[in-house]
Amino acid sequence: MDAARARKLADRISQIVAEMLERRIKDPRLGFVTVTEARLTNDLREATVFYTVYGSDRERADTAAALASATGIIRSEVGRQIGLRHTPSLAFVADVLPDSAKRIEDLVSQARHADAELARSREGARHAGDPDPYRRLAQDEEDDDG
Repeated sequence: MDAARARKLADRISQIVAEMLERRIKDPRLGFVTVTEARLTNDLREATVFYTVYGSDRERADTAAALASATGIIRSEVGRQIGLRHTPSLAFVADVLPDSAKRIEDLVSQARHADAELARSREGARHAGDPDPYRRLAQDEEDDDG
């Protein structure tokens, strides 16, 4: 199957899933979910839906359980709306990208702090040794004078 078609179908699947979670799935365990991406295999048999949940670890676990229990309903709606001969199986995976981005931001912040600390320690510092570290022969000095 064409990769471009698979990408378009994956985008459509992510839209359908997001709409279903917003409007039709009324599970109280479902937290504040954002569908970030859907990926579809080239044979259009399996779809992986990536999502993020705003909240604590318990809310994330509850949301994962709610998504697992609603997979059948969501899959049937996806099949109805995309009209493929075979409806792809759905797998919900928590997206770790926001956590990774937060970790990278923290590391960059630490590096900036270390750079600022190093710049403060350099203030007023002088180089060790003579200002002109190259030795000159006495003859060169006479040529320069005369």
